[in-house]
Amino acid sequence: MAAASAWAEPPTTSLRPVGRDADLYKQAIPNVSEIIADSGITGTVAFAVIDVDSGIWLEASNATDGIPPASSIKAITALYALDQLGPDHVFETRLLATGGVVDGEVQGDLILVGGGDPTLDSDNLGQMAEELKEAGIIGVKGKFKVYEGSLPSTFAIDPEQPDHVGYNPGVSGIALNYNRVHFEWKRDGNGYDVTMEGRSARYAPAVRAATMEVVDRSGPVYTYENRPDRDVWTVAKSALGSGGARWLPIRRPGVYAGDIFATIARSHGIKLGDAELAETLPEGETLVTHRSAELRPILKDMLEYSTNLTAEMVGLAASAKRLGAVPSLRASAAEMNKWAIEELGMENPAMIDHSGLGDDSKMTVHDMAGGLARIHGTGLRPLLKPVYLRDDSGRPERDNPIEIDAKTGTLNFVSALAGFLTTPEDRVLAFAILAANTDERAKITRAERERPPGARTWNGRAKRVQRGLLERWGLLYNAAVKPEAETAPAPEVTFEEAPEPEAVLEES
Repeated sequence: MAAASAWAEPPTTSLRPVGRDADLYKQAIPNVSEIIADSGITGTVAFAVIDVDSGIWLEASNATDGIPPASSIKAITALYALDQLGPDHVFETRLLATGGVVDGEVQGDLILVGGGDPTLDSDNLGQMAEELKEAGIIGVKGKFKVYEGSLPSTFAIDPEQPDHVGYNPGVSGIALNYNRVHFEWKRDGNGYDVTMEGRSARYAPAVRAATMEVVDRSGPVYTYENRPDRDVWTVAKSALGSGGARWLPIRRPGVYAGDIFATIARSHGIKLGDAELAETLPEGETLVTHRSAELRPILKDMLEYSTNLTAEMVGLAASAKRLGAVPSLRASAAEMNKWAIEELGMENPAMIDHSGLGDDSKMTVHDMAGGLARIHGTGLRPLLKPVYLRDDSGRPERDNPIEIDAKTGTLNFVSALAGFLTTPEDRVLAFAILAANTDERAKITRAERERPPGARTWNGRAKRVQRGLLERWGLLYNAAVKPEAETAPAPEVTFEEAPEPEAVLEES
């Protein structure tokens, strides 16, 4: 990845541009102190903005403070995967037979081999079963196994999250339905009809790898038990109402994928036993191969929907390509940190995962904005989601001449935005805004992670800071700068105030 030709240190003052016509700056440009004070936000606000062509730092505050980047780090994960795997990389999931095939019967074992595809779903497994049937396979003499060892296994991305949140599943070399099971309930007389399915568009097989029991209690809403062969859930009857559905995380991706494939294959007349996990991958004949989409559209979807599982799996795949093998998720994140130092010129990235879900991950806005500036033009920006400034009524201004493409990040009492801004006069800036109230976040119990008091109100205030800074930069740095012209410095900002009333916010 090519680096910019000149990189200056952050200025101690903000630099004012020279207007190109008399009307350009009729609108008042708010200063940083006003933007932050008017928002009422508590905690620490850090930001940095840089001109990508010259490498000149335009404004920075708290620029070297390590702050959780939340899902904004997925932009760096996308760069890492593109650089190590290539934009045309595809993930392959295979059905492998040992011992040959005689009269439609596999003489040895049939193995479902995971190839790190984060987008595999039940419909894909259904298509593989259909192709296996078309190939004349009717049964297996040996065992049916699943190999998930192409990537290391992790029971949950962040063990501090509540058990039941779907954005925190297990990770391994095979994934299915984003490693979630569809739990649905409907009132049936005095009880409930409950289903646990591997639901996709065409196939919705019942799941045995995860079970649910409705229990007559007031709380907690969910309990989880980790048994050797399955995930065991209970749910409080008092919380169910007349009916509903939600996705729950899967902790054993290999067991889950094997469970669903065996069910689908049997529905096509292929005799399979229950799945077992294969510790090693034997040699054999590949009977069926499913190929994912190319990496670039996978990453675009990851950045749009902020899919944690995709980020972890593509990050792990990139580290495996770089190292040959990777022992753990944390080791993979450490390798991405090293890569960011080498390729993006970062100084002190400290990620513990690839999705930004873990509390212990830290990033500085100096590293984030500087890294993005160095790679502008390498293909990341088209993958980022457009961000629109809003009018006084909160409606997005889609015709605003300030164009922004960025990655958001949201945890309870953490809000991030990082990406690129093009001014009305086509000047391109890279920026990062990280805000956090780590004291309030530290008070949240594990059970409160979905609905902590004050989190949603705080997040709304962080969004107002982001909008104010983006509008400021789009106007203030619209044209070329004169280095000798100075205004008041962007202040170092740290706040200590009381939290806001209770609200709801889901981490992502």
